[in-house]
Amino acid sequence: MPTNDLEDPVSDVASSEPAWEHFPVGRTFRSDAVTITETHVVTWASLTGDWVPLHMDAEYASKTVFGQRIAHGPLTLSMALGLVVRSGVFGQSVLAWLGLDELRVPLPVLFGDTVHARVVVENARETSKPDRGLAVLRYEVVNQREETVMTFLSSFLLKRAV
Repeated sequence: MPTNDLEDPVSDVASSEPAWEHFPVGRTFRSDAVTITETHVVTWASLTGDWVPLHMDAEYASKTVFGQRIAHGPLTLSMALGLVVRSGVFGQSVLAWLGLDELRVPLPVLFGDTVHARVVVENARETSKPDRGLAVLRYEVVNQREETVMTFLSSFLLKRAV
């Protein structure tokens, strides 16, 4: 399993299995990276039915403001979420994904761009049930040129260690 690059590891939590207590406000980490290929884009279009020419037709896309095909925004979002899950930072702690807020796409992801997610815990609070807590994570998706291509908040209901 890939490992994440913890910038602020949490070592004083009793359980070694990730839990809500491992996500204090301010904790930061970085995912592994992935290079977005034509195969990713075609597979995404096949799964979702999103065959918009901007993503699929090189000739059409060459005449747009981007000058070339770009990856679907929701593909970038899904890749960022998946890269963080794949890092193992959540372990088996996620009870539910509660949604997104503040999604922004300042730059397109081009075919061949390599992206990773930088994540910071923005909010963490107990819930009315003692076995779970809420964590809100701010994602910044960055390409190989260190340009931010997407930002969003993602909320999770997590198991507690206690």
